[in-house]
Amino acid sequence: MTGYRSLFRTPEFTPLFLGTAAQTAAQTVGGLALGTLVFRATGSPLLSAVSMFGQSLAQVLGATVLLSGADRLPPRTALSAIALVFAAGTAAQALPGLPAGALFAVVLLLGLVASLGGGVRWGLLNEILPKDGYVPGRSLFNMVNGLAQIAGFATGGALLAVLSPRVCLLLAAALYLTAALVLRLGLSARPPRATGRPSASATWRANAALWSSRPRRLTYLGLWLPNGMVVGCESLYVSYAPQAAGTLFACGALGMLAGDVTVGRLLPAAVRARLATPLLLLLAAPFLVFCAHPPVPVAAACVTVASAGFGAGLVQQERLMRLTPDALAGQALGLHSAGMLTLQGVSAAAAGTLAQFTSPATAMTAMAAGSLGITLALAGAARRPGARQKESPLPSS
Repeated sequence: MTGYRSLFRTPEFTPLFLGTAAQTAAQTVGGLALGTLVFRATGSPLLSAVSMFGQSLAQVLGATVLLSGADRLPPRTALSAIALVFAAGTAAQALPGLPAGALFAVVLLLGLVASLGGGVRWGLLNEILPKDGYVPGRSLFNMVNGLAQIAGFATGGALLAVLSPRVCLLLAAALYLTAALVLRLGLSARPPRATGRPSASATWRANAALWSSRPRRLTYLGLWLPNGMVVGCESLYVSYAPQAAGTLFACGALGMLAGDVTVGRLLPAAVRARLATPLLLLLAAPFLVFCAHPPVPVAAACVTVASAGFGAGLVQQERLMRLTPDALAGQALGLHSAGMLTLQGVSAAAAGTLAQFTSPATAMTAMAAGSLGITLALAGAARRPGARQKESPLPSS
């Protein structure tokens, strides 16, 4: 298995790694600040959850009209431009007196732009690393995401204790600008992986081809649904424990880091391939404890243990890459990212709505139970005849 140290000897890996880390830190600081700003202004768990995760709701539109650009746009230009758009949008959210409708419009616009980013980023990673390097590489990215989230949420929570949410949003915008500079100056001018112009029709054709295979469909559903419902639980941290939300988010990032290190670096491929379902069950089960309204220390322990289950995503992405030709790797990974984030946004809205009429603890328990049920149903479907059928080649245009 490719070691972590050797990844940094690969040209372009380091700037992509650093740029992504800066964007993750910006997202955590900015998301916590925005959620806090909205909750202080409205007292609404629903609006707070949607403000933090509402970007994801726009992913479904981007997945249907923009994803062909993941393989048809120059990666350096696309990634640096996306970071610049986020810098501008985050700064706009900090404007005093910005109407709520305009604030949520910016959230959705940024989500639409972000739908392209995952495909470009992970398609480039798949391109610059050798075949046996994708899982360790993605594991390392997940690790730095976890560390950046721990630092971002901890720092964001501390900053919010002494600064206003709007000032924290401006700091997040500065981090996005830093990411744009790192990506622009550090990446080389690679050509697109596929020919042709990005278009809605090209996106539809490739998505239809990717969705045409039952093994890929089950893999996508496993990547999207259980994960999304657990993120619905996470979207209620601010309303569950307003003074300790940063702690809960940081504990979740710590657990995710531990899971990614274990799955991506310590486990051999043969063992790793069998762990998708157990990890997804681990991801949801500890959240059932929230039915008892646990105090923050117990809640933090449950969140930490549960988040190790996010390592299932590495197992599932490895399978997805085995089922997908190289010419569509960017769009396949972009569809995974966009679909996952869309379901996260839908789940955040659903969890916030349920919490509005019951309580955050009740809503978190219900979302966790739903995630467990879906995981078991997908595991049963994967064992039926036809789930492991031989793959036919996909068109590259």
